[in-house]
Amino acid sequence: MGTKISEVMTTRPRAVEGQTPVREAARLMESEDVGSLPVVQDGARLVGVVTDRDIAVRVVAGGLDPDKTSVDEIATREPFTLTPDDDLDDALTLMARAQVRRVPIVLSEGEREGELVGVVSQADIARSDAKEKHVGEVLEAISQPPRGPRVTGDSGAEPIASREAEDNTSYRREEKPPQVEREDDRARDRERT
Repeated sequence: MGTKISEVMTTRPRAVEGQTPVREAARLMESEDVGSLPVVQDGARLVGVVTDRDIAVRVVAGGLDPDKTSVDEIATREPFTLTPDDDLDDALTLMARAQVRRVPIVLSEGEREGELVGVVSQADIARSDAKEKHVGEVLEAISQPPRGPRVTGDSGAEPIASREAEDNTSYRREEKPPQVEREDDRARDRERT
C-alpha cells in the first residue's frame, strides 16, 4: 500500500470566499507565497480555485478592476480534487495529466462532503519520502512547457507551431485552439492603425 495524501498534504490551507475582491486574493497569494487559493462557501465547502494566472489573464489582460471584481467571477469551478485517503500515486497522476501543481483535498462522505481539509502541492510531494512512480519524472512532466513558438500573423489568429516528438512522455499540456477574431474586431483594429 502506498503513501496516503493525508501524510504529505498541507492541512488548514488559506482559502477565500467568492465575494473576496481579486486584489485582496492577490495580496493573500503574495503573503502566503502561493500561486492559487481554494475558493470556499459556507466557511469550508470547496466551490472553486483561483490562480495567479486567472488574475493575470482574466482580470489584468481583460482590463477589469481588481478592487471591483470578485474572486467568484474569475475562479475555476469544479476543480480537480482528491481525498485524504487517496494514494499519493493518484495525486501524481492527476497533477501530470491535468498539468496542475496543486490539488485541493476534500472529504468525500457524510455531512461534511466537499469540505476543504487540505491541499497537496508539487512541493509537498517533493519533500515527502515517497519513492513510488519516479516522483522526479512525474514532477518534471507536470512542469513540461509547451514547445515551439506561437507566432501571430497578418490574420490576427495565433497558430500553434507543430511539435516534434522529443520523447515518449505521455503527459503533455494540450494547447487551446487559437481565438478567432470577428470581422468587426479586425475592422476596428485597421481603423486604429
